[in-house]
Amino acid sequence: MTARAADAAGEAAEEVTLSLAGIDQLALLGWNDANLRLLEARCDGTITVRGDAMILRGPRRQLEPLTRAARRLIALAGDGQALDAVMVSYVLDEELGSGESPAEADGAEGGEALHFAAGSRQAIRARTAGQREYVEAIRAHDVVFSIGPAGTGKTYLAVVMAMEYLKRRLVDRVLLVRPAVEAGEQLGFLPGDLQEKIDPYLRPLYDALADTIGPGKIGRFMANGTIEAAPLAYMRGRTLSHSFIILDEAQNTTTGQMKMFLTRLGFQSKAVITGDVTQIDLKDKQQSGLVAVQRILADTEGVAFVQLEGRDVVRHPLVRRIVDAFQLAEEQDGGRN
Repeated sequence: MTARAADAAGEAAEEVTLSLAGIDQLALLGWNDANLRLLEARCDGTITVRGDAMILRGPRRQLEPLTRAARRLIALAGDGQALDAVMVSYVLDEELGSGESPAEADGAEGGEALHFAAGSRQAIRARTAGQREYVEAIRAHDVVFSIGPAGTGKTYLAVVMAMEYLKRRLVDRVLLVRPAVEAGEQLGFLPGDLQEKIDPYLRPLYDALADTIGPGKIGRFMANGTIEAAPLAYMRGRTLSHSFIILDEAQNTTTGQMKMFLTRLGFQSKAVITGDVTQIDLKDKQQSGLVAVQRILADTEGVAFVQLEGRDVVRHPLVRRIVDAFQLAEEQDGGRN
C-alpha cells in the first residue's frame, strides 16, 4: 500500500522529516541506495532524501516505528558505522514487529566499542540484544557457554573479547581449542605436521583473529606462545592459568571431554564455550557434552549460559530465514533429523 492507497483506504498519511546534517549519506543509504530500498520495502509509504533531510510519509501505524528505525540508523551512521543489509534488517525487525521492544533493543547494536578491527580501525560492537547479553556474561563470569545457531557471532565475539583481554593485560595468552570430528576423520590420517593437521578445523577462529589483530600478527603471536591453537585432545593433563580459553564447536565434545576441558581452568583464567546443539556430528548425539552440561552446571555459581536465537543472526539476512525454517522443520518432525 502506497501513501496514496493509504489515503484511499481512509487511513490518512502523515509526514516526518529527519535531519541528515553532518551524516555521511553513502554510509547511511548504502551503495546505490540499497539501504533506502530496504526501508521502503518494509513500509506502506514513501521515503525520500532531499539535501540534508529524510522525509518519511505513510500511515501513522507504521510511520512511528519506521521513524524510530530511521533515527537509530542515522545515529549509527553518525557514529561512523557503515550500515549493511544485516544491520538495517535487524533494526527494522526490532522496530517493525519481531522480537524485543525498542526499549530492550535500544543501544544493543550501537553500544560501546569492544575492539577496533585491524586495518580499518572500525569499531567492533555487539549488534543485537542477545550478543550484548553474551558480552556482559563474559565480563561477569569465569565460564560462559554460548549456545545458538550459525551466524549469531558466538565464535567471533569470543575471539574479540579474548583479544581485548589480552590487550588490557588481563590475561597472558589466548588458547583456541576445537574438537576435530567434523568429517569423522582422525588427525593422524591427515597430511602434514600437527599445525597443518589442525588448521582446517581452526579456520573460523583464525578468520576472527584476522579481523581483530590482522593476519600479520597471528603468526608472531603464535610463534611466541601468546596465541595457541590446539585440538581438544591435547588439553588433557594441562593447567591453564592467566589464560583466555575458547572451546569452539563444543556440541561435538562428549560429556567426558567437556569435564576434562573445564577442569583445565587455572588461576585468573576465563573459558568461553560455544556451540550449536542442532549441528551435532557425534555418532550418538545424546552423548554431546554441550547438551549434558546445561543440566549438570545449571545452578553452578560462576557459570553462565547464554542462548542466542535466530534474531541474533548477523550474517546475510537470508541466513536468519534459513535458521528459522530449519527450526520449524525440526519442531514439526518432533526433533528427528
